[in-house]
Amino acid sequence: MSNLKSWVNAARLRTLPLSISGILVGTGIASLYTTIDYLVFTLAIFTTVGFQVTSNFANDYGDGVKGTDNENRIGPKRALQSGLFSRKTLKRGILVSILIDVLLVIALLYFAFGVDNLFLSLLFLVLGGLSIWAAINYTIGNKAYGYRGLGDVFVFIFFGLVGVLGSLFLFIKTVPLTAVFPAISIGLLSVGVLNLNNLRDVVSDKESGKNTVVVKMGFENGKQYHTILLVVSFLAISIFTFLNYRHFSQLICLVAFIPIFLHLSFVRKNTSPKLLDPELKKLALSTFLMAVLFYISYLYFL
Repeated sequence: MSNLKSWVNAARLRTLPLSISGILVGTGIASLYTTIDYLVFTLAIFTTVGFQVTSNFANDYGDGVKGTDNENRIGPKRALQSGLFSRKTLKRGILVSILIDVLLVIALLYFAFGVDNLFLSLLFLVLGGLSIWAAINYTIGNKAYGYRGLGDVFVFIFFGLVGVLGSLFLFIKTVPLTAVFPAISIGLLSVGVLNLNNLRDVVSDKESGKNTVVVKMGFENGKQYHTILLVVSFLAISIFTFLNYRHFSQLICLVAFIPIFLHLSFVRKNTSPKLLDPELKKLALSTFLMAVLFYISYLYFL
């Protein structure tokens, strides 16, 4: 495999649509209040993708070093696990990725807030720093939070609350109370993707000492938890739609929950972790579909 293909493999492109779902939803909400600055929108997308790629490199490194990625792991082989990169090479890739993230954050803040609003720029610079910290510390280090069952909390915060409300704030410099509902919805769907990953890997995670929520509560309880995540997500986005209803097009995003609930039915009936791997793509792409439909309906029909 060529060097470029190896880096693309390590970047795990299939995870990127999910990462930008919050930006799409936040931008859609912002369109209710202002005209969208597409330069800010584009930079927000690139910044979020940058964070996700950094996280993927770091997860590859952390799980590889700890031995979590081994022959018993279900799913695509990781770069360090399969020998595509050495530890030194992958660590260098993480550092370069962080540098790119920092440059993207600075550019985003400059075009969103200008040079006069120093307080907001500093606030979001801290938020950007925390996002990079979260991307790195999920699996790296002796106190990696992903190994202590805290991954769900961080995914909910950064994919949901920060992704949706943060991108919304970039455009309108405030956060309407009702915007919390779609932020909750995206956050819970993103946690659902992580939970599905943990359901799939429950055996190898337990053996390697990665104490995810599923490892702590068990496979069957993990499926019940999955049900709660997806159902509450549906209720949250439905409440927002009801409170802000202006046009029937706003209901289109709810169509994405048809494949989501079909997926949920499969998960609830399934008894083998190995069979859950294809479901990851289904849930992630369905979440992205919901975000795209939400974005389109609010920007082009209202």
